[in-house]
Amino acid sequence: MRKIYGKLTKELSLHTTKKTVGSDPGYKINTFKELVEQVANLAHKNKDYLLFYRGQKADYLNKAGSSTFYPTIYRGDPLTKSELEYRFDLLESASQMLCHQFKIKKIDGYEELVRKKYVQWSILQHYEVTGTPLSDVTQSLRVACSFAHLDNTNDNAFIYVFGLPYYTNRISINSEHDLVNMRLLSITPPSALRPYFQEGFLIGTEDITTEYLTKNELDLNRRLIAKFEIPNNEKFWGKGFDKIPRSALYPDGDELQVICENIKENLTATVVGSGSIGRFLKKWNKIEDKIISRAKRHMDNVFNLRSALVILMKYEENNYSAYKEMDHLRRFRNTLVHSPDSVTDVELRKQIENLEKIGELIKA
Repeated sequence: MRKIYGKLTKELSLHTTKKTVGSDPGYKINTFKELVEQVANLAHKNKDYLLFYRGQKADYLNKAGSSTFYPTIYRGDPLTKSELEYRFDLLESASQMLCHQFKIKKIDGYEELVRKKYVQWSILQHYEVTGTPLSDVTQSLRVACSFAHLDNTNDNAFIYVFGLPYYTNRISINSEHDLVNMRLLSITPPSALRPYFQEGFLIGTEDITTEYLTKNELDLNRRLIAKFEIPNNEKFWGKGFDKIPRSALYPDGDELQVICENIKENLTATVVGSGSIGRFLKKWNKIEDKIISRAKRHMDNVFNLRSALVILMKYEENNYSAYKEMDHLRRFRNTLVHSPDSVTDVELRKQIENLEKIGELIKA
């Protein structure tokens, strides 16, 4: 996403600069009213952008000592290509499960859901099913502060202000800034209660998944205008303002939450005598990475598993049967990722065992 430098208020200019706001400490605010006043001045000074907010218990820093806001799917350092591909495989499986549940339960919005990946990812991100290339923000300062205080045992919390392009549609794609902005209220069905209480938006970098020039271009800190540190106590709210309770931020009776919890369990749960989609994909990507690396010893121009297997079956005949079985497993892997609901638990357990045997034979 394109990097911007916001304009600061007089008070903020004495504390930080527009280029060091991420690495400098947060500007201390005592009350919610004071925070609203600061943000109002920021909005006036930054008329080219629409302001969005995020509340956190702590200020998470990158190696350079600056606040960082990577989407969940890109977090971790170092992040290998095989790990990233595994995460996107898991996301694809979760997306297909979500579409299947919408269809069989006849939930409003099914037609749009199956057509648009961004809608699938938005729901999976907001209900914390698996990592996605999207980041949560809100247009409500009250929501941001309430999240910053939620289950927070620290003395302080942090509020971040981001400058984003004005949105014109439910899903706004801005090619000039390489940004996608999704208004959850407009793209989730009425049965999804949580977005209606949280006034949530999701932000992502346009057209980037597993391939990018530098990981830094995916960090929302490139849009950071201001950082505030607020006290974690009831006095902060003052007279006339109230924190939003947990029961409102995470309301009961949310049908979509139940669906998403079941999907998450099917993706990652591992019990005695059973397997999981996540377990298979994790092992698969590790072995795939090993096979491609091995094939490159014999031929430089190797970029996919199929070509790597062909090369190794020719040059490493002692492991021919293992490579042949891996080739057969490719079909199962594709079915698991794109049609996970068609795979039985018995079949999944069997193929995990086969995959582990292959790993032992080729020492992956």
